Amino acid sequence: MIGVSKLLYGDKNYGDMLRYSEDSCKKHFGTHSDYGPVVVWNITRTCNLKCRHCYSNSDSKKYGDELTLDEGKELLRDLAAFKVPVILFSGGEPLTSPIFFDLAVYAKSLGLRVTVSTNGTLITKKTAQKLKDIGISYVGISLDGIGENNDKFRGVKGAFEEALKGIRNCLDIGQKVGLRFTINRHNADDLGDIFNLLEEEGIPRVCFYHLVYSGRASKDEDITHEETRKALDLIIDRTMNMHLKGMSKEVLTVDNHADGVYIYLKLKQNYEKRASMARKLLKRNGGNRSGIAIGQVDWKGNVHIDQFTQNHTLGNVRERKFSEIWSDTKNEFLYKVRNRHKFIKGRCAKCRWFSICNGNFRARAEAVYGDFWEQDPACYLTDEEIGVADADTMRDVKLL
Repeated sequence: MIGVSKLLYGDKNYGDMLRYSEDSCKKHFGTHSDYGPVVVWNITRTCNLKCRHCYSNSDSKKYGDELTLDEGKELLRDLAAFKVPVILFSGGEPLTSPIFFDLAVYAKSLGLRVTVSTNGTLITKKTAQKLKDIGISYVGISLDGIGENNDKFRGVKGAFEEALKGIRNCLDIGQKVGLRFTINRHNADDLGDIFNLLEEEGIPRVCFYHLVYSGRASKDEDITHEETRKALDLIIDRTMNMHLKGMSKEVLTVDNHADGVYIYLKLKQNYEKRASMARKLLKRNGGNRSGIAIGQVDWKGNVHIDQFTQNHTLGNVRERKFSEIWSDTKNEFLYKVRNRHKFIKGRCAKCRWFSICNGNFRARAEAVYGDFWEQDPACYLTDEEIGVADADTMRDVKLL
């Protein structure tokens, strides 16, 4: 995640301690066996929507062999002992799972910080209150357009209005909630209206996701590099505009670490002091941390480096504890992921910003080139910006 509001004007939020604190980054940027990663747990594949970009290929049907309540509790006990900082319940749609609330209550009883990623359409007033009573720290609700555009993308008429009701139901009772918006060629023109919605509804947080080519999502659904730059310009401008109007909102982008470099370069043009601070934060964060400080468990208990890299399985929690799988120094794939600078190819290998991007998203590289270690095709920075002409010297972190 790139904290846009953090980089632009020093906004402070809970996630800063995970993304930018020196202590947290030291714990996770190595193979520190006493601390686990942020864990995304897709507790079910079932979903009441059918989104065009769904990485789990979910549908409104029951899938077999999902972890049971007892197996889930065993996993949660291990995650608590492994000191994971956050457990994110996802899907499919987690609220369709008959064991979701039991799992959430149990996770809280173990002292875990619990968040939920949902499409929001099932969050009635009663459900919102239940989430708050359990102590859910954050509810991220996905909207991928305004009105009918969202409904077309998500495959169900009325999904926008139901999701908006879910957001309002959370806001009404003080349950922390925010938007999740995946930028793609069908909805990029709605970005401005999403910011309008944030302001009108008083929504305190928004995460703008870049498309990852996994599941039903493909490169054909993505926007061009030039369109991505324009989208970032709009996000930067509107974030600053809200700040100047006294609106305290956390704005983040997700799944493309070129954003951090882009923001830094924009700041450097006119705000040298702020740019210097942004660069320090980005270096401390270290870029993509899939397999390092982020991990995923799917509905069957398979462990992956993130939710988009499902074709590389590290193990299964039915056979070994998550903590054991994650700490396995003999796993060749995990070793390479954590030392990717030795294996990355293409523009990424030559990039002067490698130390603050860490090779960006590997799932996109594999989807387009058939090679996990190739360059990320969604990097929109120019050759001049990444310094490929003199890569041997420019890549040295001291020059950053």
